[in-house]
Amino acid sequence: MRTTAPDLELDSYLRLNRASLVEWLAAIRELSGCDDMDCTLFEGSGHQVGALSTLITERGRLICLYAAEGMEIKGCQASAPVFLLPRAGTPEIATRDEHWQCLNQLFLAWPEDRFRLRLPPEARVLILRLEPGTSAPLVPDCSDDHLSSYEELITCYLHRSPFFRDDAHAIGVTNELFLNLTRSAKQSTHTCQCPKLDRRLLRAIEKIRHEPGWDFNLQELASHSGVSERNLYYLMKRETGMTPYRLYQRNRLLRVRQRLVDCQCEVPHISWYAADAGFSHLGRFAALYREHFGELPSETVQWRQSLQKSGVGKQIADEPDLLMS
Repeated sequence: MRTTAPDLELDSYLRLNRASLVEWLAAIRELSGCDDMDCTLFEGSGHQVGALSTLITERGRLICLYAAEGMEIKGCQASAPVFLLPRAGTPEIATRDEHWQCLNQLFLAWPEDRFRLRLPPEARVLILRLEPGTSAPLVPDCSDDHLSSYEELITCYLHRSPFFRDDAHAIGVTNELFLNLTRSAKQSTHTCQCPKLDRRLLRAIEKIRHEPGWDFNLQELASHSGVSERNLYYLMKRETGMTPYRLYQRNRLLRVRQRLVDCQCEVPHISWYAADAGFSHLGRFAALYREHFGELPSETVQWRQSLQKSGVGKQIADEPDLLMS
């Protein structure tokens, strides 16, 4: 079965897709660190609530929420400042006993805030939680000017994220982001430069991403892009930090990851999924997978299975109360 995962920020760290309400709630609680978080659907079946991706480092964690159905999330209280950035739709936020307001730009929630989120269908929100106890002081400035600078930093980071070379690179770039978020705009050592990619390069990237049956051929890719092989190689290396083949390889791995995340069978056919994406040697595939995503393919599946087991015995009791009348 092919994946139907939405276009999601940090898709290389997709954790959950086509999730039931019980799975969704268990995942949000575990990944956010808020055990008392709750979720209420406005309507719908509760069988395919949404998707999420997450990347956790020693300096903080990023969680991208995608709501397939309209919902309200409450009980969100952290031990450190939390940034919330809308990425799609018209989400709303409320803190403490205040009224709902449109979440149309970067919002900074403090530990004393117990914020609530309203997500309409197909809304996406990126949550960045700073980890307490890091070497940098956790004192982000909440003035409008600084929030605008922080939003620019995050946006630039998201532009870079599709071109993470591997898990180590992703961790390094993410730690750099969190370090700059704990400094004022004047103290930040990061210079935000997010130029638009060359249109010829974009044609190559789109072909790699959206033609899963295509076998890598640099000459064909260069012809499709309208440049020479040599120029395509150096253009992609300069603007993304990756070679054409490295990007091709990573996107094949991403397709396998999405299928593994979707897998709800007792015995996942990892070798089938790998072979379907063009990986003939299972041992080599597993090593590449761990290099790119920081875990083995079996661990990706086990995480989803653990969510399902945690919901056993709760779904029948909880589900009637989770849907609003």
